[in-house]
Amino acid sequence: MEDKFEKVMSLRTDEELIKIVTLEKDDYNPIAIETAEREILKRKIDTSNFNEIRKKAQAKKENKKSFELNIVDSGTRLLNSIIDTIVWIIFWVIISLIVFTFFEFTDKELDRYSYVSGFGVFFTYYIFMEFTFQKTVGKFITKTKVIKSNGEKPEIILIIARTFFRFIPFDGISFLFQKKGLHDILSGTRVIKDKHKTEKEKVIPKNISNDKDELERQISELNKKKKNLEIQELEQKIKNLKENLD
Repeated sequence: MEDKFEKVMSLRTDEELIKIVTLEKDDYNPIAIETAEREILKRKIDTSNFNEIRKKAQAKKENKKSFELNIVDSGTRLLNSIIDTIVWIIFWVIISLIVFTFFEFTDKELDRYSYVSGFGVFFTYYIFMEFTFQKTVGKFITKTKVIKSNGEKPEIILIIARTFFRFIPFDGISFLFQKKGLHDILSGTRVIKDKHKTEKEKVIPKNISNDKDELERQISELNKKKKNLEIQELEQKIKNLKENLD
């Protein structure tokens, strides 16, 4: 088995070996990792920054895990959908009433207008809101937001794709069977809980009182140790003086 790994690792580039023992360490067999590390030593590849790479990889992994845990539940997604549907229809009705005061339509033209304006308002609403604020009205109310799979703000092209994918049949109910809907999966986006903190919350953590108590306890213990050392030193001095007197 080891011979097989040695042959495989010997064919890897320096960059690939570094990735195996740092960024991709969790994806490989422990024996494969050991073989890769031996190959790195054999080639005398600089390993001074490996710990930093590992830390960054771990932080990235933890962030991804955090985003996955913060993905909102199906009930919240349904509520978002209901609120946003009501909101964009209200916008559509208002715009249509304004248009009807200036223009008259035949029945055929009215049907065409309804389709075009309906789609136009729908696309404009979702694209503008999610790209500008990462939120729609529904998401503002439920305190959720749209992000990329890596936690960053989505680019306009992803938001446009996300909006187009909403027209896939049954997309509107796909999140009832899983946390991520079809338009989330296909566009590489997520809807998570928005845990935005105020500046005050950032400066003063919630557990500051616990940290303060722990710090005071440690200071108290250090003071006790200091006193004990001072007493011991004094006792030793007294003992030395007595010995000199004798």
